Amino acid sequence: MLDDVDRTELGRTLRTWRERLRPADLGLPTGTRRRTPGLRREEVAQVAGISVDYLTRLEQGRGPHPSDAVLGALGRALRLSTDERDHLFTLGGMRPPAPGTISAEPRPSLLRLMDRLTDLPVLLLNARTDVLAWNPLAAALLGDLSAVPPTERNTARQVFLGAGTRVGADDAAERDRLDRALVSDLRGAYARYPHDPGLIGLIATLEKGSERFARLWAERSVRVRHGDRKHIRHPQVGGLTLDCDTLHADADDQMLLVYSAAPGTPEAEALALLRVIGIEPDGGTNGPSGGQPDRAADGRATPTDGLTDHPIR
Repeated sequence: MLDDVDRTELGRTLRTWRERLRPADLGLPTGTRRRTPGLRREEVAQVAGISVDYLTRLEQGRGPHPSDAVLGALGRALRLSTDERDHLFTLGGMRPPAPGTISAEPRPSLLRLMDRLTDLPVLLLNARTDVLAWNPLAAALLGDLSAVPPTERNTARQVFLGAGTRVGADDAAERDRLDRALVSDLRGAYARYPHDPGLIGLIATLEKGSERFARLWAERSVRVRHGDRKHIRHPQVGGLTLDCDTLHADADDQMLLVYSAAPGTPEAEALALLRVIGIEPDGGTNGPSGGQPDRAADGRATPTDGLTDHPIR
């Protein structure tokens, strides 16, 4: 943490960056009546996972000292470049993320690519398996992904410390395979980022909270994945089996997870239907179909307690 927050300049900068964006830049509907340029405060607050009142106070130069998590979330919501993100951290009285750590800021080019893939569910993850961004169809398929605190949007945390999601496995052998692949992903990330505090903390939490994770982690198995098949139980369109391909961006060590189905299949028809109906009316989150929404509440995943299902990763 640095010495001071430049609240006045921080507020002016946040407002300027908010007003230069269009709703379409975040995959939001434009609407017909806008009295101010750019995004509304409530739109930025939704995507960043903070309250409108908190953002209002920050923009008016009277807010509290923002945490690094809040500054990072605002940087993602406002589509900032790395230099702009570092400037935002400095204005907010925080040190910018250090080199050699895992970035929590989505690569802008990947966000633009996500905006173009409107007919496929897409998620953006970093090497720590944090969910950084998602498009509207991913929310429609997997649940209301805005209903999870940013600090808990992590797929490994969901599967080993969580209450289940819509993405699962047909049997114990399949779940074991998926769990081992997820631990392998983290093992590879740990080799690349041995000093990343977020990754070190995540692994320690998982080892302490999940006997199964601790056992798999001790095996030190590493396997690179490029694609998979995922089984999803949706409360409105039923069971789906989709291809899930991984597209890596080596520059920032981030990956796009793209769900798809072959043309003419029932799964393709179900995805087309989801593009129309969107997120289920009850606002259900990323929990298993037929159950109560997981506890929670950004725009583009919820913590969980059992190991019965595998999450979006």
